[in-house]
Amino acid sequence: MPETPPAAAPPVDPTAVEPGADRERMDEFARLLGGAQRRLFLYLMGLLGDRTAAEDVLQETNLVLWREFEQFEPGTNFTAWSCRVAFNQVRAHRTKRGRDRLVFSDAFLSAVDEELTREADRLEERRAALADCLNRLPDHHRELVRRRYLGERDAGTEELARRLEKSPDAVLRMLSRIRRSLHECVSRTLSGAGDGLPTEASVV
Repeated sequence: MPETPPAAAPPVDPTAVEPGADRERMDEFARLLGGAQRRLFLYLMGLLGDRTAAEDVLQETNLVLWREFEQFEPGTNFTAWSCRVAFNQVRAHRTKRGRDRLVFSDAFLSAVDEELTREADRLEERRAALADCLNRLPDHHRELVRRRYLGERDAGTEELARRLEKSPDAVLRMLSRIRRSLHECVSRTLSGAGDGLPTEASVV
């Protein structure tokens, strides 16, 4: 079962923020941090392999990110920057553990970090390609995908069949063809071999 991040917690104690602090800066930090939390937690899990340690280092990382937020260059990749900060916190955590348990070397952590970063980059590329391919679906196919997979409550096949006045088998076949067309579109986009979706006739 995929690891999920701990419940969201304020990255800093609001009473510790200077009265004259820029409210817009705080709001921007909260927005960026919220969007990066899951990626950060999974990144830390990959480096530490222990949920409790990952949660502890995540909280430490959030505090450091807030203290050093002025160093973040607006418009650049906040998640990438926060992962760099998290990596340094992992090293500090490893040093604090000292000799009480087996810990990995810096060289090993760096190698794992590089692999995790490459995997994350590939995942982001796939997500971007999928979003683009979804946007180029015919409207009624995109709406079908949204209702089935992207709503607050995923609609079941039977429910979709009633709404579309089709048989459940027909809906399943349509969804299968749409998924296949999206898979082909994403594969072509990532390989640079073209970015067009199959014709609508091949999906209906």
